[in-house]
Amino acid sequence: MKITILGTGAYGLALSFMFHKNNHTITMWTKFEAECNLLKNTRENPTLLPGIKVPEEIIFTTNLIEAVKDADIILIAVPAKFVDDLCLKLQGIVAKNTILLIGSKGIEQDTCRFVSDVVEHYLSNEIAVISGPSFAIDIANNVPIGLTLASRHQDTCSIVKQALENDCLKLRPTDDIIGVEICGAIKNVIAIASGMLDGMQLPISTKAMFITESLHDIKSLINALDGNGKTILSFAGFGDLLLTCTSEKSRNFSFGKLIGSGASREELDRYLQNTTVEGLYTLQSIYQLLRNKQVDMPIIDLIYDIVNHRKQPEALLTFLIEKA
Repeated sequence: MKITILGTGAYGLALSFMFHKNNHTITMWTKFEAECNLLKNTRENPTLLPGIKVPEEIIFTTNLIEAVKDADIILIAVPAKFVDDLCLKLQGIVAKNTILLIGSKGIEQDTCRFVSDVVEHYLSNEIAVISGPSFAIDIANNVPIGLTLASRHQDTCSIVKQALENDCLKLRPTDDIIGVEICGAIKNVIAIASGMLDGMQLPISTKAMFITESLHDIKSLINALDGNGKTILSFAGFGDLLLTCTSEKSRNFSFGKLIGSGASREELDRYLQNTTVEGLYTLQSIYQLLRNKQVDMPIIDLIYDIVNHRKQPEALLTFLIEKA
């Protein structure tokens, strides 16, 4: 198969190794000429995946038309806020039988649309969504990884499984696209709060309590938005929440830890200048989405107030005890 990956971030690069392991033809696209040249010339990105060499067979380009031509599967792996502009450019240049595999996670701020909604607004192709507990460096190092694969059609799941699954990567299929997207987006927000608890030097027992409470709230949100509440028990649900909420490899967790430890606004701003914290973008989106849908989720309101209105992170402890 020809696999095209749109985005040369850590996640896209890591998944390219999995496709390469299965002997597919892989083209990766970036709109940044400098990034493309770096990867072509050095076969690595020392900032994103230090010490990991990209196989010589993987092609890099800034030409979007050439990248998507004759692709069997296109993996969308750019940040959520750039998906709209990308899909607009894809109109008219993607073959109708190409599967669009969504690896981007999040919710648009202005429209409160999930990534799959954005893609379907512009393109009529079959889509699938992939999500689960997986740091890019771990995928690249060929350790066992489990991901959830969501599509409305079994045939689409089968094609993606054939292309991507191997002795390192396990895919569990579901038809609950909305549930998987909710889990993939909101876990970054919950991880910020979990990091706050760590920054306040609370033990793992308290964080476990918080994660458990969050599971119940996310399940209720999935049901309220017509997804399948059981998805919370999948790789995309509990698996990803556990990983993101307990590891300092998570940028969202690390940002929350700074807040919880009492970092100044200047320290937080310096961190954000050098680090992409997807949970911050998603927090604004999901806060508005909950109001649009008239869904009550107090933990999101509280995180929003701590991040945006300088409410003290200790309010998380009061929330947990009252909720319990």
